[in-house]
Amino acid sequence: MNEAARVLELLAERGHTLAAAESLTGGLVAAELTGVPGASKSFRGSVTAYATPLKEQLLGVDRTLLAERGAVDPEVALQMAAGVRARLGADWGIATTGVAGPDPQDGQPVGTVYVAVAGPPGERCGAGKVASLRLNGDRAEIRRESVRSVLELLRELLGGEHPENARAQDTEQNGGD
Repeated sequence: MNEAARVLELLAERGHTLAAAESLTGGLVAAELTGVPGASKSFRGSVTAYATPLKEQLLGVDRTLLAERGAVDPEVALQMAAGVRARLGADWGIATTGVAGPDPQDGQPVGTVYVAVAGPPGERCGAGKVASLRLNGDRAEIRRESVRSVLELLRELLGGEHPENARAQDTEQNGGD
C-alpha cells in the first residue's frame, strides 16, 4: 500500500478529513491523494498557492512573516497547513513549501523544503509539526520526495506504522536512490 493510501485509510478509520496547501509541489500532493480510490471519504481538497501573495490571501499566512523571511520558511509551512485546515474545514492540514530549482529562492538553496502538518486540538502534533528537508536531485525528484515526505509525516502523526520497506529519510542527502 502506498503512502497516500495508508494515510487515507488511517483518516477514514478515525472519521477525519484532510486538506492540502501546496507551493513547490504544485498539486502533486492532491494528485497523489485523489489517485486512491475512495479518497473523497477523507480528502476535502487543496489550495495551490504558488505565488507568495496567495499564501497570505488564500491561506492566511502572516504578511510580515512573508516579508521578513520569504515563502521558504518553517513557520510559513506551518501557517499554510493551519490555514488550509481552517479554510477547507478539515481535521488535518498538510503543506509543502520550498525550492525545487533550478534557481535559489528567498536566499534559500535548491533542495530546501519544509513540510508541515496541523491537526485537531488534542492530537500528538499539538499546534503542528514541521519537517525541514535538504533534498538532492533534479526538480522532479525534489518535488516527488516532498510529496512522499509530507504524507509520511502525516502518517506518523496519525499513528500509522512505518512500512518495513520504506527507505530511511536522510534529509541531508536524500533525493532518490
